[in-house]
Amino acid sequence: MIIDCIGCLHGARPKLDGGDLLIVTGDLTARDSENEMALFDYWLHKQKYAAKIVIGGNHDNVLQERRLKLQFGTYLEDSGCSFNGFKIWGSPWTSRFEGINPHCCAFTGENDAEIAPYFDKIPDDVDILITHSPPFTIRDLIDDGKQVGSPSLMANHIKRLRPKLWAFSHIHEGYGQDGPYKWSGTQYVNCSIMTKRYESTNAPIRIIL
Repeated sequence: MIIDCIGCLHGARPKLDGGDLLIVTGDLTARDSENEMALFDYWLHKQKYAAKIVIGGNHDNVLQERRLKLQFGTYLEDSGCSFNGFKIWGSPWTSRFEGINPHCCAFTGENDAEIAPYFDKIPDDVDILITHSPPFTIRDLIDDGKQVGSPSLMANHIKRLRPKLWAFSHIHEGYGQDGPYKWSGTQYVNCSIMTKRYESTNAPIRIIL
């Protein structure tokens, strides 16, 4: 199965080659407007994939406030679906850290303990996990040297879940992939297409499962 992963679009519309499954890990627009979200939805409609799965991110107040619903993809918010026999779960939650834009706090808790109950909902048998937040210590390093991923994802769910693919974004500096690891079989993908300077130069990450 050909899977393309993108996230942290912030209004960009990357050129995609098409395939079986497109995963979009949140932060869909630049200004968090209904018009932009509708344009994203239309762009999504034109992409040549058998299935398209989208979650929100901390820039996606439009989605959290239900001011607009996506028409041309499967939107997951602490919910799941299946495709080609793979069980998929999506969760948009992140927690605040020093330097986060105070106007971009959709699906954001004051701390990790506040959002941990959402991650507890993830079922044990998930094959593909999609979160906006990275787990702590996995591609979550920001420029000042701090690791700002979710400690609860790392402490409570890395060993429990062991999905084949875990796609996330949020931390632009963490772009890239690790794994698959022999002990878990998990491939971790930070698919932020934006750089730290909000330049959309990072390529979509293609995974074959």
